[in-house]
Amino acid sequence: MSNTGMNMRGKITFYEEKNFQGRSYECMNDCSDMSSSLSRSQSCRVESGCFMVYDRNNYMGNQYFMKRGEYSDYMSMMGMRDCIKSCRMIPMHRGQYRMKIYERENFGGQSHEMMEDCDNVMDRYRMNECQSCNVMDGHWLMYEQPQFRGKMMYMRPGEYRNFRDMGMSGQRFMSMRRITDSC
Repeated sequence: MSNTGMNMRGKITFYEEKNFQGRSYECMNDCSDMSSSLSRSQSCRVESGCFMVYDRNNYMGNQYFMKRGEYSDYMSMMGMRDCIKSCRMIPMHRGQYRMKIYERENFGGQSHEMMEDCDNVMDRYRMNECQSCNVMDGHWLMYEQPQFRGKMMYMRPGEYRNFRDMGMSGQRFMSMRRITDSC
């Protein structure tokens, strides 16, 4: 199996109520619509792996990164306005991380290749914003503010020509972090 294809199994359990109460739904891979299993979800446990959870079906809306741990009331902990409607398991990557970021849409403007986390694009590369990217290796989180704060977006290997096409209009990304085993 190639480095990019290496996975560790992940397991997350969602609960309808805070503090792990009510009906539960166990998930070990991607789930685009949890509404058939749970009417709502207000707490969860990540037993293994890492997951991105979304407040809309089909991996849309606001995204939140969840690593191993207990989230007894994630709506107030994370400032969520709505409950989780879909989730995606993040495969663990072994090997190098590479991403090329671009100042403009469609890979325009200045560009920089990254292999490490970047806590501030402006300070490190003198770029006012990042509007497209190409993820060559690994899985990354991009944040709208420096120091890994604000809204985030999960980036798998692939080309991302225009973040607006992904429902991220008006959003600029100012810091990037690799998703590693130690996240």
